[in-house]
Amino acid sequence: MNKRLEGKIALVTGGTSGIGLAAARDLAREGAKVYVTGRRQAELDAAVAEIGGNAQGVQGDVTRDDDLDTLMERIRASEGRLDILFANAGGGSMLPLGEITAQHVDDTFNRNVRAVVFTVQKALPLMPRGGSIILTGSITGSKGTPAFSIYSASKAAVRALARSWVLDLKERGIRVNVVSPGSTHTVGLAELGGASKEAQDGLLTYLASLVPIGRLAAPDEIAKVVTFLASDDSSFINGAEIFADGGQAQV
Repeated sequence: MNKRLEGKIALVTGGTSGIGLAAARDLAREGAKVYVTGRRQAELDAAVAEIGGNAQGVQGDVTRDDDLDTLMERIRASEGRLDILFANAGGGSMLPLGEITAQHVDDTFNRNVRAVVFTVQKALPLMPRGGSIILTGSITGSKGTPAFSIYSASKAAVRALARSWVLDLKERGIRVNVVSPGSTHTVGLAELGGASKEAQDGLLTYLASLVPIGRLAAPDEIAKVVTFLASDDSSFINGAEIFADGGQAQV
């Protein structure tokens, strides 16, 4: 059976859990050799074992320039190129207007915007014509969410970056697209509800009620969109935002 990504080299940042881990698994299933990053070695080792195949783990924090340099040098030395970049690492927390702090703003934009900019920029020397860059957006970049304005603004910035980057990379033939998940059943989403299981379950149930399809997404469902954007099946899709949201941001 032909695999869509046979012989390709891929990098997934934030690939130890949730959407990142699911995407790394799916890219590997389609034949790619996948590098994944994570800040904690034990979780990184577990993710690599779960992904299997030719997966490689590189410990590091994408908000640190020296860690990004080490990551890209590792890929350059081992592979000589990078065909697929899924700049997925990021996150955020909830604070309503009136309680927003400078630290909250700086941390959110450092993780979701600055780190994405320099992950992509440092990867570019490794990427050949035909390469695919996929950024993790969010439906919050297109709609309002209480107490989530700073995270939402950071994801709107990611969408704006993709629009300009396709023009910067026009002559190089490298595509840039954004996958914007809706509410997805991950540990990170549940933890926004609080420390208790009751509070977390309550948040997940509430969010599922907002989705026209009637449930939360599974990480594997988002991963399949990432794989599509990484493959030649999406060869004429560029600068787009693909919503994988069950209709949540469409109504």
